[in-house]
Amino acid sequence: MPMKVSVIIPAAGQGRRMEAGVSKQFLLLGGEPILKRTLEVFLNEPSVSAVTLVVPEADVEAVSGEFGGGRGKLSEVVAGGKERQDSVHNGLKSLSADTDVVLVHDGVRPFVTPQMIRAAARAALDHGAAVAAIPVNDTLKRVDARGVIDGGVSREGLWRMQTPQAFRYPLLLRAFDKARQDGFYGTDEVSLVERLGQEVFVVAGAESNIKITRPEDLALAEILLVARS
Repeated sequence: MPMKVSVIIPAAGQGRRMEAGVSKQFLLLGGEPILKRTLEVFLNEPSVSAVTLVVPEADVEAVSGEFGGGRGKLSEVVAGGKERQDSVHNGLKSLSADTDVVLVHDGVRPFVTPQMIRAAARAALDHGAAVAAIPVNDTLKRVDARGVIDGGVSREGLWRMQTPQAFRYPLLLRAFDKARQDGFYGTDEVSLVERLGQEVFVVAGAESNIKITRPEDLALAEILLVARS
């Protein structure tokens, strides 16, 4: 029996760093909202069974109408919470109980590939948890409070976390329950799962799998979009 892969796409942020007057996930990339481009990758991926979008509460109805929420593979459009972790938790609570693997992917990473999706899902099923990541290539330096370099930092073994992040469904539920009980907020879902003592395996991400949070990111995304066409 094939595994059931459910995807949560958190897109409830306000995107203040973009300084665009509109939430970053709804900005246009090549004439279409960034969120729509991200969503379409998952809707078109055969290994994905269901997708839940998490958007600002005020946008739930509009997004449901525009993107077809509740019909087909896009099973739910739910309201986000105060923090990203709250938003993902809202999405998690909406999933079907027969879900095997949960993928969490940023709504403003539209260049995720089918290969990343399948690799993350398979690694999570095999090992419990996985994340797309890329090795750090830049030279790293420690800087003191005065803004002066205070020695180098080895980049050996250092990786930059991306999404999708993938987990067996019961494991992610336990991680969120534990975080809620402890009042803990992490930077991503991997940080919640690590608190349980769970190993997290890395699968290959890509430099092109950018997160669009600033104006310069959007400019780069336009270049990447043209290069892919």
